Amino acid sequence: MSKSHACLIRDSAMDVASARSIASHPPYFGKPICSSQSSLIRISRDKVCSFGRISNAMASFNTSLHAVPNGKYMGETTRTGVQWRYHSLRWDPYRFHDKKSHRLSELARTITVRSDLSGAATPESSYPEPEIKLSSRLRGICFCVVAGISAIFLIVLMIIGHPFVLLFDRYRRKFHHFIAKIWASISIYPFYKLSIEGLENLPSSDTPAVYVSNHQSFLDIYTLLSLGKSFKFISKTGIFVIPIIGWAMFMMGVVPLKRMDPRSQLDCLKRCMELLKKGASVFFFPEGTRSKDGRLGPFKKGAFTVAVKTGVPVVPITLMGTGKIMPTGSEGILNHGNVRVIIHKPIYGSKADVLCNEARSKIAESMDLLS
Repeated sequence: MSKSHACLIRDSAMDVASARSIASHPPYFGKPICSSQSSLIRISRDKVCSFGRISNAMASFNTSLHAVPNGKYMGETTRTGVQWRYHSLRWDPYRFHDKKSHRLSELARTITVRSDLSGAATPESSYPEPEIKLSSRLRGICFCVVAGISAIFLIVLMIIGHPFVLLFDRYRRKFHHFIAKIWASISIYPFYKLSIEGLENLPSSDTPAVYVSNHQSFLDIYTLLSLGKSFKFISKTGIFVIPIIGWAMFMMGVVPLKRMDPRSQLDCLKRCMELLKKGASVFFFPEGTRSKDGRLGPFKKGAFTVAVKTGVPVVPITLMGTGKIMPTGSEGILNHGNVRVIIHKPIYGSKADVLCNEARSKIAESMDLLS
């Protein structure tokens, strides 16, 4: 095998490897091709690229290397839908008789082309997101408008009543929660139907308790506020800086939390125990974050440890339907649907593990029945 043959075989093998792992051949690829947007591919001057449509996400590779007389093609690497042809560098005295070929040979050493095949081999492309209907987008916009306008007017009532709340109801802050219930009801009433089961299981307003629930959507907050119970949510510190919403959360006594800060987590639990001892109730999402697929995730024990140390009951609540109406990561849309809330009987215990397992099993059982 000649030296030129060996070089071309080596280059062909490198390009096959680069097609399987884009980062393995940086001279030909300026940016990763496996992305959701079109990418720029840098190809050598001595290569000709012909694009086609890839039949499926898992493209197959066929490589055939052979010698062709007159130096036209020395190797060929074929990927389903994309074909690379490697020209040899052997001098052809008849090549430049054609003026068009001569002009092409004077092009820059590299050529940049845009590929519409980017993302074809990514895991996301195998499971495309469902098309969002225009009506869902319009409903999402209307929902934001209604919630925003109503919040502007109702925040005024909160600001006016806040000094009196601090004087006479510093820990429960029933007046602020009543305003929040009005706001949540105005926001959700035009867009989806809410059905509640087990209202008789709710403790009285003067009885402190730890409420726990599954977490599927941003709409969970609106749904729970519509219950009219004066429990304190736990929220990320970044939300408190949002105008109007953050101000309302501060006046309602929402407990701030920095997720990745262990000290902040400890302070949050201490603050919750202090509120429970003063007669207020707290609300936890034991999963820690919203579910992306609607399935119930593992529970963290913080909420149940607080309940055991303060001797208050745990009230499990099941939420169904919010994740389909406003999926996680798609807060700008609002699909059609109904929401069901099931309030389970309070549970007591002296061990956090037992409380955690019992609360999760009740929520999981009701989710299985409703799904």
